[in-house]
Amino acid sequence: MLRFDFSRVLIENIPSGLTQDEIEKIASKAAEALDEMKNDQPGFLRIINNAEVLEQVKALQEWLSGFDSFVVLGIGGSALGNIALHKGLRPLNWNQMSSEDRGGYLRVYVVDNVDPDFVSSILDELDLRRTIFNVISKSGSTAEAMANYLVVRNLLESFGLNPMEQLVFTTDPKKGVLRKIAEEESIRVLDIPQDVGGRFSVLTQVGLLSAMAEGIDIDELHKGAEEAKRRCIQSDVWNNPALLIAVIHYLYHEKGRNVTVMMPYSNRLYYLADWFRQLWAESLGKNGKGQTPVKALGTTDQHSQIQLYNDGPDDKLITFIELEDYSRDVLIGKLHENEEVLSYLGGKKLSNLIRLEMIGTEAALTENGKPTMRITFDEISEYNFGYFFVTYECATAIAGYLFGVNPYDQPGVELGKRITYSLMGRSGYEGEVTLGRIKKQLLI
Repeated sequence: MLRFDFSRVLIENIPSGLTQDEIEKIASKAAEALDEMKNDQPGFLRIINNAEVLEQVKALQEWLSGFDSFVVLGIGGSALGNIALHKGLRPLNWNQMSSEDRGGYLRVYVVDNVDPDFVSSILDELDLRRTIFNVISKSGSTAEAMANYLVVRNLLESFGLNPMEQLVFTTDPKKGVLRKIAEEESIRVLDIPQDVGGRFSVLTQVGLLSAMAEGIDIDELHKGAEEAKRRCIQSDVWNNPALLIAVIHYLYHEKGRNVTVMMPYSNRLYYLADWFRQLWAESLGKNGKGQTPVKALGTTDQHSQIQLYNDGPDDKLITFIELEDYSRDVLIGKLHENEEVLSYLGGKKLSNLIRLEMIGTEAALTENGKPTMRITFDEISEYNFGYFFVTYECATAIAGYLFGVNPYDQPGVELGKRITYSLMGRSGYEGEVTLGRIKKQLLI
């Protein structure tokens, strides 16, 4: 179970803190949002422990066993959850381990950009004959995912390989070009539930297939998610972490804190902050409202960002993520015992150092009157990841209600897509922008 510590946002601990009355008053205003989540569940809650979602993924387990690598071709919500699961629930050197050390499970790569150097570097590592490519796009028209699909398919065919045996599409259950191609060419296909948007889709077929491919227990992910769901629809604000997260962020935003920082003290948990950034930014950044989410890594960013947080503009709310049980530990050697600047480290463990650095940084921010929260993972586990994902999905939905915005759309993304389609010559988008002016600016 995750533990949440909100004490350092209260007036008892910092001058700019919140009162319990303030929190309870705003929480009561969110009652309608909570009722909606209970009675008319949004898609990201409806799918939890949905037998059809899990069974559709598990049906491909035998097919996966014949391969060595699994490559996700997606972007944004079709990639960030996969990356967080891969980086967090597998060893950081998973893809460099032998098949035997991996227990026969697959290496997993996520191609979430069209940078040619990046794409080429991953393709160079693959034995194409033993690689599955999972193309993920709900619409089937996402330019980046589709471009990488065309690159990969052309490569497979140029080597005389059968794409139908090495491709799986994850897309809309009824429409779109990927669904059409899958039906015409008998390519394996998984559904993205129609009522689940990309940034809320990590616990659907979008994130679960790549997770299962590398031996992650997808049932445990959903068990953690189910427990978070139970807690996060409670009306008692002090027993509902999602409601508290939403209310605290909303209140501080109203007080001028329009930057929210997530700072895990674990490289394996760092990618949860990446996932959170999209969820918070794309869901709430509308109509002139929202907070800018920033990721930081402890202890690395103590040496790059903490100066700003302590002495810079007083506009931030910081969430620390603590890990109690690292899966491995390293003993610091007892050397140079006559050197005071080194001797105090000898004989201690790196896990002790990183934890105390977090406590010290947190205490310094509190001393300087900066509000902070802490989430503690007792261990890295599927259960805890499922719990984390749903807690923040619920918090985002509640925050959307408080901010007065629709947390499920993304109108600010669409214009850039249309301009790109026009510049790339996609039929039907010629009149979207004044291309003459843009082409002149770009020197095309």
